[in-house]
Amino acid sequence: MTKSNEWLNPAFEAIAIDDEGRACADIPDSACKDEAGNFFAHVSALTLSKSSDALVDPKLVLSWLMTALGAPAALVGLLVPIREAGALLPQMFTAAKLRELPKRKWAWTAGAVVQGLSALAIGASAVFLTGYQAGLAILAALTVLSLARSVCSVCYKDVLGKTVDKSRRGHATGLAGSLSAIAAIGFAATLYFSNFERFDIVVAALFVAGVVWIAAGLVFTSLSEQAGATQGGANAFKSAMDNLSYFKTEPQLRSFIATRGLLTATAFAPPFMVALGSGDQSSPENLGLLVFSSALSALLSSFIWGALSDRSSRKVLVLASVIGAVALGATVAASVLGWMQGDFVLPVLLFVLMISYQGVRLGRSTHLVDMATEETRAAFTALSNTAIGIVLLAGGVFSLIANFAGLEVTLTILAVMCVLAIWPALQLDEVQKPKTDKN
Repeated sequence: MTKSNEWLNPAFEAIAIDDEGRACADIPDSACKDEAGNFFAHVSALTLSKSSDALVDPKLVLSWLMTALGAPAALVGLLVPIREAGALLPQMFTAAKLRELPKRKWAWTAGAVVQGLSALAIGASAVFLTGYQAGLAILAALTVLSLARSVCSVCYKDVLGKTVDKSRRGHATGLAGSLSAIAAIGFAATLYFSNFERFDIVVAALFVAGVVWIAAGLVFTSLSEQAGATQGGANAFKSAMDNLSYFKTEPQLRSFIATRGLLTATAFAPPFMVALGSGDQSSPENLGLLVFSSALSALLSSFIWGALSDRSSRKVLVLASVIGAVALGATVAASVLGWMQGDFVLPVLLFVLMISYQGVRLGRSTHLVDMATEETRAAFTALSNTAIGIVLLAGGVFSLIANFAGLEVTLTILAVMCVLAIWPALQLDEVQKPKTDKN
């Protein structure tokens, strides 16, 4: 620990150290000495990044913005697939190349800066363009943002695995999730209560998100990262093909991908829930209420999910599956019984679903990092995210199901997906336990 960071020790020990002490289990002593400073650098950068994510939320904010700009519905429908699949699919081909970097914090920093510039471009598009042109420009900027995010996603888990011990990674990501939720709640309150034009607030938030993303990249440069393994980076395509063998040789990876794939239901469901609630869902007041509901769930659950993930990410994924199934099943039941017109029914149901969503995000992130070794972490991350990217891209089929079979049928299918996720989640190992416990 450098002297400049020693003052962080008390806060670090209060937040992230349990009764078993501070011994580092799977990072070297040199990294352990810098762990307090690295822990708070992770929390700060991730808080800033996640806050920007909330301000540029495709499911709520960008869809409302494009509708207000008069963009065609067909373009609005491409927001979530581009945002989610675009951030994941490229990783099959970028992960190997990124492993050529002994210190991958610089790649994450570059990705954060590009995301910031893309957010600024979305804001500028909203100011200067309307209709079809605005929609195309926003989608183009979102595509660049998503590609930059894919770089950050590959690098982040690897950097986290090298700089923070496995018993404290969930604390870092969970704390960042809770802190960023405060910013999202402030945004929601502004949307709901402010006398300013909601369009102006949304556009201003996009510019703020751009600046904050750039700030996150600058904060990330303060990490003390040890040079890591660079194997597998010589030939990106060959390495990607070689990585496919893990699907055969690693049953735990298969179970993890199956669990995560089925739990994409928690990401697909919110737009259909909102549509099922009917009413004028594009109104500014409604936008603020829904953003508040989503942010409040993150604030109340992220740190708890993170701490639980450090003890058993497997159980977190099982519990998140159950909560997601209950939330979606209750939504269908409320619709059948005619209760969805109540003022607070939809926000409460969305709140419960988003608690599940936060558990999925934190549980799968922590499980993947702890399941993999330093040598396999980047490959596992790329393979998993690529597989899920394909699932997300194929998620457009749910729009067709909703169109031809109805929203209730669509949500029922998504609820069943959550139920089915319980089985592969139960097949996962308790990766937080020392390996000697298996003997």
